[in-house]
Amino acid sequence: MLFAHIMLPLYPAERPKLLRKKHLFFSIPVVIFVVGGLFFFAPFSEKNREAAIAPPEEMPVPPLTDWVDEQPAFDEGGASQEGKTEGVSPVMLVPPPPSLERMKKQGCVADGFLSGYGGDINSSIALVNRSQCYYLHRALETWLRPPDFKLAGKIQKKVTKPNTVYGMFIAEAIDTTANYYYPAEERDFDFDDMCRPGSKNFWGEHTCKPSLERAEYRKYVQYIAEQAMDMGIQSFLFGQVFYQDAGDLSQSVMPEVIIGMREYADFLGMKILIGAQTNDIVDEKYLRLFDYIEGGVGLQEDGSIEDGPCFSRWWQKPGDWCWALLWHPNYSAKANDVFVHFDWSGKLGDDMSVFTRMDKNTREATLRRLHGYFTSRNTGFLMPMLATLYRDNGGCEGPKKRFYSASNKYSCQDEDAINSILGKRR
Repeated sequence: MLFAHIMLPLYPAERPKLLRKKHLFFSIPVVIFVVGGLFFFAPFSEKNREAAIAPPEEMPVPPLTDWVDEQPAFDEGGASQEGKTEGVSPVMLVPPPPSLERMKKQGCVADGFLSGYGGDINSSIALVNRSQCYYLHRALETWLRPPDFKLAGKIQKKVTKPNTVYGMFIAEAIDTTANYYYPAEERDFDFDDMCRPGSKNFWGEHTCKPSLERAEYRKYVQYIAEQAMDMGIQSFLFGQVFYQDAGDLSQSVMPEVIIGMREYADFLGMKILIGAQTNDIVDEKYLRLFDYIEGGVGLQEDGSIEDGPCFSRWWQKPGDWCWALLWHPNYSAKANDVFVHFDWSGKLGDDMSVFTRMDKNTREATLRRLHGYFTSRNTGFLMPMLATLYRDNGGCEGPKKRFYSASNKYSCQDEDAINSILGKRR
């Protein structure tokens, strides 16, 4: 997803970890496993991908405040007026294992739900509580802003749906001036030391693409993943992984990162899923590192989709930039599982732009058709609940001009149709 940088507020120090001693127990076998794993994945040979992974058009750089307030706030007192929030149950310390099959049939994009995206947090909570969504994809965001776990915890406590599966997005964009405390070393993280060479100011001033080859970024990812698991988050999606991993996938550090995340989950007795936005990567050994790969559908104005491996908006002939349609066998046959949804890029004509410019009946018909089409082919289709929009889209919208909500409170009012579809797919 492509957005832009703004100057962001400082966040309070996160609570200190109490479980660090486990690393002594796991360190020796993990080192052995990592070395062996890196040897096993050595055949990766996708080199010099950087020149071919960006779309040929210049992308806009809207400010993050277009869809999330600098200091998100909501009514932490009584129940929301829109939904029934009585009898809130605390989050289970060890949630049940997530069901991938149910996630594929009853999953919803709830971008930034736990991060206060959209501004009307109470409305979003009520929307989720009324929904048939089992899985909330990208509920916790990290785009240009380190995750605020205190806010996320307060929002999560208002969710009354038991055993909801929450997802976290580990973004390919960081703010190099962010202040975020690292209790394991009693210091702030150095975000400037996380950057991929040559990527400074890529998303705007004081931003960069982080690289997992940088030890500081690996520490940050492990820390926020552990914090997320502590609050019951079970699905982790790496955004545009070709920006975050080694440029030469034969030198991938992702096996090491995945081992660290799964080690902590095992320590908690918790099952997690790890996915990635892989675009047109076709190396099967690499794709199968992840529990799932994720991408958009290439939606047309009439609600149709294409059947080729690359979206024709950018790809016309070999050598053109490929925006991969991941349900195509070029990718799906080499991956463990695939999730698709209405993607967004901040440009007029992206999936969410096209969807919200349709009339309500066409939106409902499109959702029914695509949900049935993809789930019948064992591909997860994530329903749009909360997502960002092009700044001058001209279609229906949510609490902010650049933010979509399916809530009946706002102009799109898609929630009844979505719940009807999901309610029949249990």
